[in-house]
Amino acid sequence: MSRDANPEYPIHPLLTSRHSPYAFDPARTVDAATVQSLFEAARWTMSSYNAQPWRYIVGIRDDGTDAWEKIHACLVEGNQPWARNAPVLALGLAKTTFDHNGKPNSAAEHDLGAASAFLTLEAVSRGLCVHQMIGIDSAKVIATFAPAADIKPLTALAIGYRGDPGHIPAAYAERDLRPRTRLAQLEFLL
Repeated sequence: MSRDANPEYPIHPLLTSRHSPYAFDPARTVDAATVQSLFEAARWTMSSYNAQPWRYIVGIRDDGTDAWEKIHACLVEGNQPWARNAPVLALGLAKTTFDHNGKPNSAAEHDLGAASAFLTLEAVSRGLCVHQMIGIDSAKVIATFAPAADIKPLTALAIGYRGDPGHIPAAYAERDLRPRTRLAQLEFLL
């Protein structure tokens, strides 16, 4: 089943094929070199004052560490059932102060989002899917990973190959199977 978008105007095929599945194939792994390339794409994202405020904590299931399990435990309860099949989980954090002057970086969250978008497009170009989520327990992230005081946990990403919606709880499968929709441009161009 195609999950491609149906744009009103022509856009790049990477953008039309990008979607955020709930169903990931638990049998397909993502090798470490591919994961490094995804975060290399994030590395080259533009940012305010070139501050590069994005920080990621990455876990690859079955890599011999417990990072994946720790990240999974930091997801809110509603994200844990479907995210358990993603072979890669990452937490997205933002450094909220500038290094050059110590002042607040009001663009940090925006720049983290841009980095995650670059990462997502790199993933799509490799046949992978990324499901970004805001549903994390920030206090648990802080207790588990002890980031610096100016590093704010914000998001999580599930990364892997699209799976069969029949292998996840019905409520999530229904979301995966419903038609994709977006506001018309006239509704957001002011």
